[in-house]
Amino acid sequence: MRFLPLALVWNRRERRLRALWRLVLTLVFVAVLIVAAGFVLVPALRSAEIVLVSTLGSATADVALLALSQWALGGVITATVLLAGIFLDRRRLADFGFRFDRDWWLDLAFGLALGAALMTLVFLFELAVGWVRVTGTFETAGGPFAPSFLFVLALFLFVGVYEELFARGYLLTNVAEGLRGFGPLGERAAVAVAVLVSSVAFGLLHAENPSATTLSTFNISLAGVFLALGYVLTNELSIPIGVHITWNFFQGAVYGFPVSGLGRTATVVAVEQRGPPAATGGSFGPEAGLVGVAAILLGCLAIAGWCEYRYGHVAIHPGLTLPDLRWRE
Repeated sequence: MRFLPLALVWNRRERRLRALWRLVLTLVFVAVLIVAAGFVLVPALRSAEIVLVSTLGSATADVALLALSQWALGGVITATVLLAGIFLDRRRLADFGFRFDRDWWLDLAFGLALGAALMTLVFLFELAVGWVRVTGTFETAGGPFAPSFLFVLALFLFVGVYEELFARGYLLTNVAEGLRGFGPLGERAAVAVAVLVSSVAFGLLHAENPSATTLSTFNISLAGVFLALGYVLTNELSIPIGVHITWNFFQGAVYGFPVSGLGRTATVVAVEQRGPPAATGGSFGPEAGLVGVAAILLGCLAIAGWCEYRYGHVAIHPGLTLPDLRWRE
């Protein structure tokens, strides 16, 4: 009995802290580093704003500053998660969902195509029923189109990577590993709870976005389940990263919809929203509407079909709850 408290903290077989404590420490590190980085980055961004406004104009500078702030935030989160994974989790890079083999790149290409296709279907459907009207092309909030568009592209590329690394590659993975074999929970139940926890966290992280509502937070959580599906079935982040990037990019920079409440900055097609907010998502964007939910459900079917076609089965990948650990020699 005297070893019970230690057993609740330390996994002797894996020679590392148990998942709960790894997650707590990592989240604390992320929070502390974000606050600390703010003291450095806020003055740096203010200085950069002066230069950007003078060279690009105020409107383009706003887009550039948004991208730079997200790169900084994502850089802190990415570095912290990777370091925590190496030194706390003691896992290899591949165990985050980054195997980078031929299958990984093929799945990434599928994810990129799927995100673009789903948002194209949303646009075409709303256009067909008269819920959006095209008002122009190659528009920005002000300033030249090309630099604003490139900043938005870079922004969505980075957001797609670091949000998937945190929500699926780290949070979902650790919850699933921690719950595997816990009491009555088997692998399926552990993974189901991990998907639920990571998806709710994903939704809550967007709850303070402009125009966010309880419904939008629920729908973003549902989108988290959609993104988690590709990871659960393949044990790789390639499909969710691909979907995440092009879903956001085509939503905001190609078809002019708001992206999780964020307004239009640069878009190939400018639109005016006319449909009922319950269906279209209104000022939050398609993710808060029934059209977005339909796209999410269709996307889940497409991912399942792709995995059946590529790998011959649709099932939880056995490696999801079996960590590939780095052992100190």
